[in-house]
Amino acid sequence: MDKNFFKEHMSQQFNSELEDIIRQVMAMGGLVEEQLTDGIQAMSKGDADLAQKVITSDYRINAKEVEIDEGCTHILVRRQPTASDLRLVIAVIKTIADLERMGDEAERVGRMGLHLLDEDRNSAPMPDLVEMGENVHVMTSGALDAFARMDVQQAVRVAQQDIHIDSLYETVVHKVMKKMTASPDSVPRLMDIVWAARSLERIGDRARNICEYVVYFVKGKDVRHTSYEQMIEEATGDRH
Repeated sequence: MDKNFFKEHMSQQFNSELEDIIRQVMAMGGLVEEQLTDGIQAMSKGDADLAQKVITSDYRINAKEVEIDEGCTHILVRRQPTASDLRLVIAVIKTIADLERMGDEAERVGRMGLHLLDEDRNSAPMPDLVEMGENVHVMTSGALDAFARMDVQQAVRVAQQDIHIDSLYETVVHKVMKKMTASPDSVPRLMDIVWAARSLERIGDRARNICEYVVYFVKGKDVRHTSYEQMIEEATGDRH
């Protein structure tokens, strides 16, 4: 973790509290990455035991969100942060909310794998779904790294990866629809692949959100609901 973005406060304890909050966010992010990896493997391999692990492990992410949220509340009440310190706390609160939802989506991916038959898994566009999952994992890891270092340039680069993930999602859905047309009896089960792909697409969206929070903290600019071009423009401006 790069400490350069922390201001020097009169209270060293305040610095320690901020640094601890960031460490906890990264620990939570690590749990989400693990959940995502396991969920994709459970889906693609039909590993029921791993799927069950994914389903029962979500509580760890939820508990971490509560713990970090309580820490942020403590800082807001006791320290009454202003300017960049306040932006950091807000960015953390928004980030952990997205991480919690990413964990939920990863759990859903693993759960969907329990419903597929081997014949569905072999005939469906599973390689495309796995590729999509791998790209989502890379994007998630990159977003967390950008957050840890508050690296605006990396945040912008990572956010743009969502374009490719959206394209992969469209590919998976298109191929599944063709399979459904050819085999109507498989529609209920193959819909699980569509839902899994949708969950991965949403994880990509939330990874982009984390990148946007980096821009918000460093530049003081809200780049939600903007184009990538606007995001780049705001990211290259002067810090407020």
